[in-house]
Amino acid sequence: MKRESARRALFTRRVLLLGAGKLALTAALGARLYQLQVVESERYTLLAEENRISVRLIPPPRGRILDRFGEPIAANRQNWRAMLVAERTDDVAATLANVAQIVPISEAERARIEREIRRRRRFVPVMVRDFLSWEEMVRLEVNAPDLPGILTDVGTHRVYPGGEAFAHVVGYVAPPAQADLDGDPMLELPGIRIGRAGLERAHDRVLRGRAGTVQLEVNVVGRVIREVGREEGAPGQDVTTTLDAGLQRKVAERIANDSGAAVILDVRNGEVLAMASSPSFDPSLFESGVSAAQWREWTTNRRAPLINKAIAGLYAPGSTFKMVVALAALEARTVTPGERIVCTGVTELGDAKFHCWRKGGHGALDMREAIKQSCDCYFYEVARRTGIDRIAAMANRFGLGVPLAIELPGARSGLVPTRAWKQATLGKPWALGETLVHGIGQGYIQTTPLSLAVMTARMVNGGRAVEPHLTRAIGGQLVRGHRAEDWPAMGIPEAHLRIMREAMDGVVNERQGTAWASRLPPEAGARMGGKTGTTQVRRITLAERERGLRRQQDLPYEWRHHALFVGYAPTDQPVYACAVVIEHGGGGAASAAPVARDILTEALARDPARRRTPPAPSLQMAEVSRPAEEGRR
Repeated sequence: MKRESARRALFTRRVLLLGAGKLALTAALGARLYQLQVVESERYTLLAEENRISVRLIPPPRGRILDRFGEPIAANRQNWRAMLVAERTDDVAATLANVAQIVPISEAERARIEREIRRRRRFVPVMVRDFLSWEEMVRLEVNAPDLPGILTDVGTHRVYPGGEAFAHVVGYVAPPAQADLDGDPMLELPGIRIGRAGLERAHDRVLRGRAGTVQLEVNVVGRVIREVGREEGAPGQDVTTTLDAGLQRKVAERIANDSGAAVILDVRNGEVLAMASSPSFDPSLFESGVSAAQWREWTTNRRAPLINKAIAGLYAPGSTFKMVVALAALEARTVTPGERIVCTGVTELGDAKFHCWRKGGHGALDMREAIKQSCDCYFYEVARRTGIDRIAAMANRFGLGVPLAIELPGARSGLVPTRAWKQATLGKPWALGETLVHGIGQGYIQTTPLSLAVMTARMVNGGRAVEPHLTRAIGGQLVRGHRAEDWPAMGIPEAHLRIMREAMDGVVNERQGTAWASRLPPEAGARMGGKTGTTQVRRITLAERERGLRRQQDLPYEWRHHALFVGYAPTDQPVYACAVVIEHGGGGAASAAPVARDILTEALARDPARRRTPPAPSLQMAEVSRPAEEGRR
C-alpha cells in the first residue's frame, strides 16, 4: 500500500509540474500573440501592406532652356518605345524577327535584348527599340496581334531645335555614369538623362526636377496587378538665358566655314547675347548614343569641334591688347595722350630688332593715331616705359588672365604674365625684350574670345566691371546681374576711357584706320568702333624677312596668322561689344573685322529699342571685303 501511495504522489506531482509548464507555455504564447496582434498590430499591418504594394519613382519632365524672348533652345519631345515582356510570348526569337520586319533591329541590338532577357525576370519589360517615329509606333500597334509580348511605351527625350548653332552653349544630356550616382534614386531610373556639358550641366539640378511616385499592387513574385495610387512629382524649372536665338543662329552661320569663335555682349550688364564656336556638333546625338565612328571623327578633327573655343580656346590677343597697354601707361604717367613717338619701322634693343608691321614705319604718332594705325613701334616704347607688372595689373582689371563668372563648365582664364610668374614657373628672370613683345599682345600672354569681349565691354561702358553671364531667370525669377547698377565701377578715369573709345572709332571710321574697309553700312544707322589684331603662330626668321614675306594665302594653313577683332556699337552710346577670333585667318582686318561688322549689324537690326516696326527679315550678311593693304593689323 505504501508503495502504491508513493507512486500516486509522484504521478500527481508530475501532472502538476507538467500542467504548470503547459500553463506557462500557453501564457507565454498568449502574451506573444497579444503583442503581435494588438501591441504591434500597426507595424505588421504596414509590413504586410509593403509586401503587397510596390512604390516606384516616376521621372519628371526636364525643365526647358529658353532664349531671352521665350523661344525654346532645349525642350522635350514624346519618345515612343517598343518593349518586350518575355513571359507573354512562347518564342522570343520569332517575335523579334517579326518586329525586325517592321522596324530595323541591328545584330548588336538583338544581342543586347537577349542578354537582358536572360538577366531579368520574364515579366519585366526589356527595351527593344527607343526613339520610334510615329509611323513606326503605329505599324507596331496595327500588327500587335502578330507580335505577342510587344508593347509600346511613351516617355520624353531631349531635343535641341537650334542644333549645332547652340551646341557649345546649351550642351547636351546623356545617361548617368557610375561616378554620377550620388544617392539620388532618380538617377537609377531607366531612361533618365543628366546634363553633361554647357548650361545643361551648369543647371542640371534645377532642370532635373523632383520625381513622383506610383503605388502598384503586386503579387508574391513581384508581378504588377494594378495601380492603386499616384503622386505627381515636380517638373524641372525652366531656365531663361540671356541669348537671342535669332542672333545666335546668325553668328553661328557667319563663322560656320571658319575655325574660330565669336561672342557678343550687352556692355551695360554683361549679358551674353550670342556665343558661337566653329566647327560645332549635333548635341542630339548624345541622347541616343554616339557611334564609335562619329566619336572618332570628332576627336581626330584638328579643328576640335567638341571644344567651345569661345571660353576654352587660348590665343595671343595681338594688337587688340594695345588699349590695355595704353591705359596702363596713362595710369602710370609714363606717356601722355599727346606725346608723339617716332616709328621708323624697327625698334632696336641691344642686338635684337623688333619690327613694326609696316616696313617703312608710321612716322611720329600720338596715342590715338598709334591705336588707329596699330603701330607696333609706338607700343614697344610705351611697354618699355611702363613695365610688364603694371601692364598685367591693368589687364587683370579688364578681365584678362583672371577667372570670369560665366556659368559654363570648362571656361579657362588664360594668362597674363608677370616677373614673378616667370621666375616661379620657368625659373628665369624677366627680360626687357619680353616686355616689348607683350606690348603688342604676343609672347606668353593668352586670352579667350570671351575675355576679349569682356575687356571691350568694360572699356566702353564707362568702366563698370561687368561679368559675362548666360542666365537671365530661373523658374521665372530674374537673377542678379541684369541691371547695370549691379556691377561696380573699376576706378578708371573717364578721360582715359574716352581716348580709347575715340581711337577705336578711328580704327573703323577713318581712312587710315586698319578696319576702314569694315565700317558699318549706312542702313545700320550707327557707327562701329573696334580694334584689329593679328597674331603669329610661328616665329618669322631673319632669312624670311630678307627674302620678303609671302602673302598669307600662299602659306600652308597651319602657318597663317590668327585673325582677331574686338568691337562695339553704337559709338555714341555703346550697347554691344563683340570679339571675333578666326584661326589661321591671315589678318584681323581681312578676316575677323568683316565678321564683327556683320554681327553688330545684325544685333543693331534686332535691337528692340531701335526697332519701331515688327521684326523684319534680318540683314543679309555682307561678303567679306579685304583691305587693299593685306598686312594691316
